[in-house]
Amino acid sequence: MKASSSTLTIVFSILFLFLLNISLVTSDSALDNFLQCLPKHSNPSNPITDAVYTPNNSSFQSIYELRANNLRILSSATSKPVAIITALHESHAQATVICARSHGLQVRIRSGGHDYEGLSYTSDIPFVILDMFNLRSIQIDMASETAWVQAGATTGELYYRIAEKSKVHGFPSGVCTTLGIGGHFSGGGYGPLMRKYGLSIDNVIDAQLIDANGKILNRKSMGEDVFWAIRGGGGTSFGIILSWKIKLVRVPAKVTVFNVQRTLDQGATDLAFRWQQIAPNLPKDLFLRLQPEPITGTGNGNKTIRVSFIGHFLGQTGRLVQLMNANFPELGLQRSDCIEMSWVESTLFWAGFPNGTSIDILLNRVQEDRVFFKTKSDYYKKVIPKEGLETLWEVLLDIEDIFIQLNPYGGRMEEISESETAFAHRAGNLFKVQYTVLWSEADGGIGAAERYVEMSRRLYSVMAPYASSNPREAFLNYRDLDIGSNESNNTDFAVAKVYGAKYFKNNFLRLARVKAMVDPDNFFKNEQSIPPLPMPSH
Repeated sequence: MKASSSTLTIVFSILFLFLLNISLVTSDSALDNFLQCLPKHSNPSNPITDAVYTPNNSSFQSIYELRANNLRILSSATSKPVAIITALHESHAQATVICARSHGLQVRIRSGGHDYEGLSYTSDIPFVILDMFNLRSIQIDMASETAWVQAGATTGELYYRIAEKSKVHGFPSGVCTTLGIGGHFSGGGYGPLMRKYGLSIDNVIDAQLIDANGKILNRKSMGEDVFWAIRGGGGTSFGIILSWKIKLVRVPAKVTVFNVQRTLDQGATDLAFRWQQIAPNLPKDLFLRLQPEPITGTGNGNKTIRVSFIGHFLGQTGRLVQLMNANFPELGLQRSDCIEMSWVESTLFWAGFPNGTSIDILLNRVQEDRVFFKTKSDYYKKVIPKEGLETLWEVLLDIEDIFIQLNPYGGRMEEISESETAFAHRAGNLFKVQYTVLWSEADGGIGAAERYVEMSRRLYSVMAPYASSNPREAFLNYRDLDIGSNESNNTDFAVAKVYGAKYFKNNFLRLARVKAMVDPDNFFKNEQSIPPLPMPSH
């Protein structure tokens, strides 16, 4: 006798509820065991209970949202953690690793919350967030021109603390001032000083890392292979970055910045074409970004493209104007376009703050104006022809709100071998591009995500003929799950090789070998982590 469809539906519903209850009981008991475990493995003089938030805590949601900067991820139906550990002491981070590992919970590590795909604060399986934000000490030693910086400090705080000690020192790092140092450095870390001094990781000389056993390792105890891997290979595949030791760099007492803008009817296409040939070959002291954007034109109200040429020169105006007139006379840079300021003030210029803003704003640690966005990246080894630029302009005019940056290579980036650190995008690149499509609640919020993400994919597709290929390279700090991803709980090596080649090129296999050494059980994982290199089958 056949069961009726309604009977089958009831049976399946009961079975589903039964299985759901089992999973809830399992995760609840795992959480209880995890919470009971934490005090046993942390410093009793710094009670870890003060750092633990569960969904029962009234502050849980606000703590979760405070450092989740992409509203596309925050507003989507992503899984929340079973607990957040806002580490107040290094032993809290150690305990989190030991207890999560022994009780079957995944750990996601967050410092600033700028992970573009939210992998630092979402997962499809039971997980806890280890939030490093409170571990933010910055100890600067001017005698050796070095500093120890904890993972939860922001780039803005670092710039501010350096400026407190010296007017002629700086550090090559990101433009956004709320980036968490832990993740920013481990993916590379670049900014306007990259042509002079390379990336953040090129100026890192030691680190503290918590491994999968909860031990704190420094450069000597982790070994050169692991130290190599965490500089550009993404620290969260290998452990938890507690702090970095950096070498400060020398900067002049006054630097010069400018932002010269040209529209299509002012010859922007020809200038953008020339920029590609000139910017990577300028003297190392000069960094010249190109930033195109759609705007509403004057007069007829039609949209057009405006291209900004944004410069940073380690020197004064007179010398800069000479250099620009000798190398890029077509732009027509004038003395009146230039502003001289201290290096720390130039970090505010790059972050988009109005001229004259107090440097105290660097101490604001949380990003305030959050939007929905999708970011992709590219590396270019050849000049984009004018017809390619015109194709790019056409696509930009179809997108409501888009942010594109072309950042020149050359200089110091050309001199460092791609095997020197895990960051492989070195010589042979003319420039790197970031494409970010943005939208707000007024534009449809999370309900419009599919449409805007599709816009970003269309733009990416249109630029394929001009970008790097085999592999089409990508920048780890501009996380993009479109280029390949694994499941939360399963790091398939064949899948990882695909995104691994794009992020790390030939360094991927070495990274996988290091992973097998330091974390053979693959405890530290996410959808784009490095898997352990599989053992050869006999």
